Amino acid sequence: MLRYFSGSYIVTFLGIICAYLWGEHVHGGTGLTCVFIALVLATLEISLSFDNAVVNAMKLENMSPKWRHRFITWGILIAVFGMRFLFPLLVVAIFAGVNIKLVLDMALHDVNQYTHYLELTHAPIVTFGGSFLLMLFMDYFTESKKTVHWINFIEERLQKLSKYQGLCTITTLCALGLLMFKIAPDMRQSVLTSGIAGIIVYLLIDGLAEWLERRQEARAKLCANTVKCSGIVGFLYLELIDASFSLDGVLGAFALSQDIIIITIGLFIGAMFVRSLTIMLVEKKTLEQYLYLEHGAHWAIGTLAILMFVSTFHEVPEVVTGLLGLVFIISALLSSILHNKKLR
Repeated sequence: MLRYFSGSYIVTFLGIICAYLWGEHVHGGTGLTCVFIALVLATLEISLSFDNAVVNAMKLENMSPKWRHRFITWGILIAVFGMRFLFPLLVVAIFAGVNIKLVLDMALHDVNQYTHYLELTHAPIVTFGGSFLLMLFMDYFTESKKTVHWINFIEERLQKLSKYQGLCTITTLCALGLLMFKIAPDMRQSVLTSGIAGIIVYLLIDGLAEWLERRQEARAKLCANTVKCSGIVGFLYLELIDASFSLDGVLGAFALSQDIIIITIGLFIGAMFVRSLTIMLVEKKTLEQYLYLEHGAHWAIGTLAILMFVSTFHEVPEVVTGLLGLVFIISALLSSILHNKKLR
């Protein structure tokens, strides 16, 4: 355990120091308060991301050790500084029509104005993530080659729908269409555009990954180059999944703190633990030992996608999102343990 989480413990230690110094320097003697908020944010990030770790582990099993290492190194930089720091600034800059440097200055010195702009972008952001994750959910359970089912009476019926081309896209578009009845008229265009963008991005990444896999099987002499490309595509695919998972959490973090530095520190600590957990799941072959774990993770993904859509017109507490995800993961784990006992 220490081998897998040693980097996370180091990041936690350094994060606590940075949060304390930032609080003492900027907020005048609130160092311990900032440390507490950062640790709460880290805990929330970890609890909300168990399903993310399982899905990441499932994808990483098919990647080379080199790309696994890059996921834990380059990937953490993208996840933290890209999604949890730069992304909110960029979104506000686009929607507010101001220079990103001014947005950064706003985030550091006028947090009320910054938070106001961020709240205005909530609906389009989570709709993009919800569309991407709903596509992932539908694609998994309508896979024609899938042989293992957890919730049989539902999953078997979903798999039978695999004969209908474009079903995942149609289902997600229908969900977006229903969402339009709940969204304020002035937000409908941006929400619909974001949702369609989520569908297109998923189709592009997933299609490219499948094309590379077929090419690898058909042309063994290009195996080395194809593996490299597959690694790149797999890496991008994982980063997009991670980004979709983190969208709601990043926005929800502002309910606990409006200081973007403290938010980044807290989410950095949490994201590092999730990465470490992912690597442990892969190297210990946990998904092979617990047959239904990835099923539970994908049910959690489907639930998260629906809750993201709902959050565009009605507030959904982070606790609800986290608890529902944990229920699916724990239930799948217990079902896997019972299954293993029956085989003995």
